[in-house]
Amino acid sequence: MYHERSTEQRKRRRGTKLVVLVLAVALVVGGWFAAGAVNQNLREQGAVSVRNAILDSAKQCCAIEGSYPSSLEHLEDEYGLRVNRSDYVITYEVFAENIMPSVVVVPR
Repeated sequence: MYHERSTEQRKRRRGTKLVVLVLAVALVVGGWFAAGAVNQNLREQGAVSVRNAILDSAKQCCAIEGSYPSSLEHLEDEYGLRVNRSDYVITYEVFAENIMPSVVVVPR
């Protein structure tokens, strides 16, 4: 049986479609912002992990050799440290052989 829709029903249906469309767009935009925030958080956690790995290797070097290494390259050559320099900017500063080096790791 054919039933013609009234103007009221067509308006209500159009309004429902509009609400669904707005909600879908809001979900996509919210997901995009959430993914960006998660990505930034992961990069910051990665920088902390890289810094901790460098400091742990420096402490190991100090325990074995009796002094902190003078360069990051020494840790890479002698202690197997691997650092992703394309993702992080690393500053390794040594004041003296008996003082722990200053290490700053910043995501690019």
